[in-house]
Amino acid sequence: MEQQSGGIVAYYTDRYREDLRLRGRPQARLERQRTLEILRESLPVAPARILDVGGGTGEYARALVALGYQVRLLDLVPAHVDRARAGRPGLDAEVADARALPEEDDSYDATLLLGPLYHLPDHTDRCTALTEAVRVTRPGGLVLAAAISRFAGPLDFAATGRLDDRMLEEARVLLTDGRNDPTLGFTHAYFHRVEELVGECHAAGLVDVTVEGIEGPAWIAAEAGAHGPMAEQLFTAALLLARTYGSEPALVAASAHLLARATVPGGPSRTGPTRPGLPV
Repeated sequence: MEQQSGGIVAYYTDRYREDLRLRGRPQARLERQRTLEILRESLPVAPARILDVGGGTGEYARALVALGYQVRLLDLVPAHVDRARAGRPGLDAEVADARALPEEDDSYDATLLLGPLYHLPDHTDRCTALTEAVRVTRPGGLVLAAAISRFAGPLDFAATGRLDDRMLEEARVLLTDGRNDPTLGFTHAYFHRVEELVGECHAAGLVDVTVEGIEGPAWIAAEAGAHGPMAEQLFTAALLLARTYGSEPALVAASAHLLARATVPGGPSRTGPTRPGLPV
């Protein structure tokens, strides 16, 4: 795993600009907007303490800080942490591994894992990261953990006209093996089935686990029409369907990303007053 970690750091340092990702293609715009909406619906009221594990360059952390949340960001990639600290506003950020968080027990009201799980190909490592999130979150607190859907890659390649024989073979492999082939362009990663994500949350001791599809079932239509005359109409339709069908069990896995919401046992249930809207 340490060799894989080095490959992940190199990918995000030398080959890919994470700080530009969420404002680009339709899938990424849907991911950003829907994630912010789900955070608005789920998080305790500010100024709750939020730990953003694998928070990248701080896209979501800054939105939360703007609402008055106390946010600390941790990320494996030093270049991400540098950008998180240097941005406006500068964030409280540190280099750290999701499997060994440099935080005290029960010290946060909610912990976000919006990236680490899909960069941990081994089941044991994913469960360790979730267990660490449980450890640092107070009883009754919330853990939100994102995963890439098992079917995201082949659907994306089909929507963008890139589904060649090699990718079709990868689609067949993914039916039984969720490990990404890094020679296809992305780095070391694991693609989840919904039931796997639920099982890993339960294995970490979390309760009240629900999984939502972030981009919804029509993100591939928005991708297919991204450069056509109906691009914005397709994006709007995809967003509306993501809001409508995000929790529909039969359609959750059609999203590019999955988001598990779960509670650390031992405290009150995750209910409370209406949250203020997040900027989108």
